[in-house]
Amino acid sequence: MEKRLLLGDEAIALGAIHAGLSGVYAYPGTPSTEITEFIQKNRYAQEKGIRSRWCTNEKTAMEAALGMSYAGKRALVCMKHVGMNVCADAFINSAITGVEGGLVVLAADDPSMHSSQNEQDSRFYGKFALIPIFEPSNQQEAYDMMKVAFEFSEAIKEPVLLRVVTRLAHSRAAVEVGEPIAQNEMKPSTDQWVLLPGIAKRKYDALLEKQAQMLMAAEKSAFNKSEYNVNGDVNGNETVGIVACGIGYNYVKEALSMLPEEKRALYNIEKVSQYPLPEERIKMLARESSRLLVVEDGQPVVEQDVKALLGTGYVVTGRLTGALNRTGELTPDTVAAALGVEAPELMPAAKNLAGRPPQLCQGCGHRDVYGALREIIDEMPDARVFGDIGCYTLGALPPFKALSSCVDMGASITMAKGAADAGLRPAIAVIGDSTFTHSGMTGLLDAINDNSAITVIISDNLTTGMTGGQDSAGTNKFEAICLGLGMDPEHLHVVTPLPKNIPAIAQLIRDEIAYEGVSVIIPRRECIQTASRHAREKAKAKNQ
Repeated sequence: MEKRLLLGDEAIALGAIHAGLSGVYAYPGTPSTEITEFIQKNRYAQEKGIRSRWCTNEKTAMEAALGMSYAGKRALVCMKHVGMNVCADAFINSAITGVEGGLVVLAADDPSMHSSQNEQDSRFYGKFALIPIFEPSNQQEAYDMMKVAFEFSEAIKEPVLLRVVTRLAHSRAAVEVGEPIAQNEMKPSTDQWVLLPGIAKRKYDALLEKQAQMLMAAEKSAFNKSEYNVNGDVNGNETVGIVACGIGYNYVKEALSMLPEEKRALYNIEKVSQYPLPEERIKMLARESSRLLVVEDGQPVVEQDVKALLGTGYVVTGRLTGALNRTGELTPDTVAAALGVEAPELMPAAKNLAGRPPQLCQGCGHRDVYGALREIIDEMPDARVFGDIGCYTLGALPPFKALSSCVDMGASITMAKGAADAGLRPAIAVIGDSTFTHSGMTGLLDAINDNSAITVIISDNLTTGMTGGQDSAGTNKFEAICLGLGMDPEHLHVVTPLPKNIPAIAQLIRDEIAYEGVSVIIPRRECIQTASRHAREKAKAKNQ
């Protein structure tokens, strides 16, 4: 065993490699991106031919990983929480088909919405699909869980969901790591994965029969831990049972460490890091405690289950009752307050710091696109610009204030189409290159088929810029894609977004707005960050 200082994401990646991984399938999304990047750069992974290129979106990633599992190999799918919405069809159905090689689906949730549009909790998806969920409390568990998760997936022939949150994904700790095991030999499934109703009904019954096995595994899991200090009341004092889920366990331990020993003895802890919820463990905790506090980062998934399990006569508090903050991340301070621990502030707010709102990089081509759009908006007060997910979403903020909406990946084109169908003129969509291939192409096809009066701007910076410059699936293919979808070549344009070209780009937008049909304008210039990186790499190679 050796110790390595690893991010939570890196611990997951290395754990997967060491567990005999054959392929990782992912679309970049904070806070999950570093998992795939680590595998891409890992020398052992390269030597063993572990597949690690980025996918077009989370649905294609999930389906490809399922195909690798069908062939008998171990596969990992990585995404941020909103990516679970994109792959939901394949994800839910994978529980019905079952798996052959181990299949782990990694969902990185983002409480407090550091870089996301919602606080979705992916544990709901695991419950929805009726599959096991693992939730590490620290980096060591994140590493160790990968091997266990792959083995359990193969043992029960079902996918496994592994859920982490931003604080764990992006914090470092020393991790003891072992040696890698060999990849599985190819062994294609001999079972039918054809979800015709007659077959699907049989497979669904089989999934339900496995629930008892999954529950028993959670009851016996080494990742679920009981820490009992007391039995019932102590000298007339109320005893508190704490259900600590995932990273919340660390906050509980930190808060309780500030109490004197005799007061710490008034708390019992049930750490939960493997689901389904271990019901017998929770019932035992309730019997040995006066009341329960559920500490979980995200939504009150476990709190609701515990309330249902124990009934209305037992006091259960948590995020639903206001004992803990209903939104945002948990912190050691909020947990300490919920436990009644009087302690110095562990995470004090920064003082005397001026606000620094995010902004587009100086020299970014998106800025020139918005410079042209701003001219149009000032001239046409009725104009609406429908935005999308990416760096260019910052066009909603000063100094541009150009976007009217940004809902989800690919929504810009379809929302502009719907608005135009309702009679709104002009309706303009702004979408990035990676987002266009992720989920914008089908919206453009709808618009072309209806000949909707919209102007679509595919702002192409030749990379997936928002998450650090990963490869974009459609690079150098966008004109061909648009023509293949049926675009009129006379209304498909490529321009270079530079300050000197803003007047010409603005005039082109005016001309295309006047056209009662679909127009596509592709402003293309490499991201300033990746351009600088490529220049440094080129200079370094030249000097070697």
